[in-house]
Amino acid sequence: MVPFFVQIKCKLGQSYVVANALAEAEIASEIYSTAGNYDLLVKFYVDKDTDIGHFVNEKVQVLPGIQDTHTIITFKAFGAV
Repeated sequence: MVPFFVQIKCKLGQSYVVANALAEAEIASEIYSTAGNYDLLVKFYVDKDTDIGHFVNEKVQVLPGIQDTHTIITFKAFGAV
């Protein structure tokens, strides 16, 4: 499985609606509310053969209440010291 993160900017007043829609769709591993330029930080896992761009376009960006997304692809996870 390949992990990646998506920062989501929601339309005003829609953060909880979007977070709940992601949770109900059961496509996200973790969903966090955040401060700053984006409202949510969401962690996903997909099969190594899955096209991440298509996944985000077809499964995430289509949810009502989303204004913008920023996808972060990671390389290596480091353990805590």
